[in-house]
Amino acid sequence: MHNPSLFERVFEATLWRSRLFVYVAVVCSMLTAIGLFYITMVDVYFTLDHLVHYASLDDAARADLRADTVAHIVGSVDGFLLAIVMLIFAFGIYELFISDIDCAKGDRSSRLLVIDSLDDLKSRLASVILMILVVIFFEHAIHFKPQDVMDLVYFAIGTALISLALYLLHKGHGHDAGHEAQHGEHGNSHLILSHNQPDQH
Repeated sequence: MHNPSLFERVFEATLWRSRLFVYVAVVCSMLTAIGLFYITMVDVYFTLDHLVHYASLDDAARADLRADTVAHIVGSVDGFLLAIVMLIFAFGIYELFISDIDCAKGDRSSRLLVIDSLDDLKSRLASVILMILVVIFFEHAIHFKPQDVMDLVYFAIGTALISLALYLLHKGHGHDAGHEAQHGEHGNSHLILSHNQPDQH
């Protein structure tokens, strides 16, 4: 049996408690998310405030305001998504390094915030980050004015790449869900067989 020395015990205890520095990242991520929510809400307020006189404008001014409003709304979606990324990151690193969030286990609406592994955290972050990239692409596409044929070709290639990325993400999530369901069915079948099998003494 291994008997650790005093230095080893102290060092391992210090090393294990060093994970509590993750609290700093969790708090900073939460504050960043709150700041992003505040910034985006202010942007939404002023965007809606500009629409008060929308009906009294002429056609050309309404068209310009409509385009700007759509761009601002898309930017607001981008801001909210980025805040959600910070929330998922904060919840994820807390659950991975500190402790499980007990109050979230029985709430079906918060399953997105329940992180079981580092791969699970990366998968959830990648999904939201990809949506941010899609929103940014759409935001630039609103004001896109092609100058020649090659601009249209590049725009079509960008659209195709975005579509491919969304397809691969959806396919990957479907594969993961099917694997989890199959694993759950296998586990349930094993439990049923074990329960029905007669005891042998």
